[in-house]
Amino acid sequence: MIRANDPLLKSWVPVPEHCDFPIQNLPLGVIKRGDAYHVASRIGDLVIDLAELNKSGLLGVNYVDSVFENEFINDCIGLGKEMMRELRNRLSQLLDERRTELKHNLDLREQCMFPAKDVELSMPIKVRNYTDFYSSKEHATNVGSMFRDPANALPANWKHLPIGYHGRASSIVVSGTDIIRPKGQMKTAEQEVPVFGPTQQLDFELELAFVTCAASNLGTSVSTDEAEDYIFGMVLFNDWSARDIQSWEYVPLGPFLGKNFASSISGWVVPLDALQPFKTAGPVQDPAPLPYLQTNGAQNYDIELEVYLETTRFMPTKIVQTNSKYLYWNIPQQLAHHTINGCNLQVGDVYASGTISGPERSSVGSMLELTRRGSEPLQMMNNTERKFIMDHDTVIMKGFAQKNGVRIGFGELVNTVLPAI
Repeated sequence: MIRANDPLLKSWVPVPEHCDFPIQNLPLGVIKRGDAYHVASRIGDLVIDLAELNKSGLLGVNYVDSVFENEFINDCIGLGKEMMRELRNRLSQLLDERRTELKHNLDLREQCMFPAKDVELSMPIKVRNYTDFYSSKEHATNVGSMFRDPANALPANWKHLPIGYHGRASSIVVSGTDIIRPKGQMKTAEQEVPVFGPTQQLDFELELAFVTCAASNLGTSVSTDEAEDYIFGMVLFNDWSARDIQSWEYVPLGPFLGKNFASSISGWVVPLDALQPFKTAGPVQDPAPLPYLQTNGAQNYDIELEVYLETTRFMPTKIVQTNSKYLYWNIPQQLAHHTINGCNLQVGDVYASGTISGPERSSVGSMLELTRRGSEPLQMMNNTERKFIMDHDTVIMKGFAQKNGVRIGFGELVNTVLPAI
């Protein structure tokens, strides 16, 4: 058992009810203080500056200053899974209600602990590479039914391998970043030639993504049993999509301008260790995958996921309630397939799940599915309707796992759409 996961642990730091950040979480992120960037963690409504805490010697390991005095968490998580586990365990000890080293050191607390509302979160990861999978059977079926023959919604290979594509790493942004409406070519079935302009079908995609903390050598593979050794943690992920641009361009090579204009992630990276108590069985895979994709035990995560849509001057409306347990292809299978041809991993790679949809209409992870490609608009609180995302709309994503009185969450992933330039 990982010590920091003990559900009986209580902290001397007050943790509000339904807070995403109890002592059992302790995520990593990056805060900006003046002109400096520091790696940080969070408990309750407080942020912990690890660069300042490290100088005190209380972390127990002599970390090089640059590990925490850094614009990204890459150097920190690149120390490896075991070191990250020890860091989290030590933070847990220092915050334990039975320990006094930090609790009674008021000067140090003043230097390293700040209200989260007063701290600016920065992009936590220098994303080296980005891959997006297509791991939800419900989502793939819904999309296939709309764009192809409903009787053959899934591609012939879908149940045999985790389909994915390599996306654009440079356009991944952190929560709070505005999304500029993209422009491109579009063509409906009724039009003889394509037209150019701002997308009329801007969409969100509700996803989770994992972040790697170890590299592998080119030409080698990572097995499903080894996969978790290479993964530090997870974030909420919004893979923004321009559906009209995408549907015109995607044959034969797949996503391009309809996807690469922006993806966004939550500011806190939740350790995979913290999510271990919430593992659950995934859907039955039929036919059985090839041996290199087979896994042992429960490999999905019981994480509740929500999407809220905020229109101008009105409170956010919850439009999606789903769960990551519905994913057909799990994380070890995704990473094993990604490397089976010898593709090498790097620290800071981001691997997204693909849109997460469940079996109910309200549990689908995109506007494309919610509105049946715009044919059945959502009715909003202000007596307007939405087929897709409009300018000045704000999309808010939330995610949390809950069990034995412990709630582990990601905070919020929030982005507002601005008009095309």
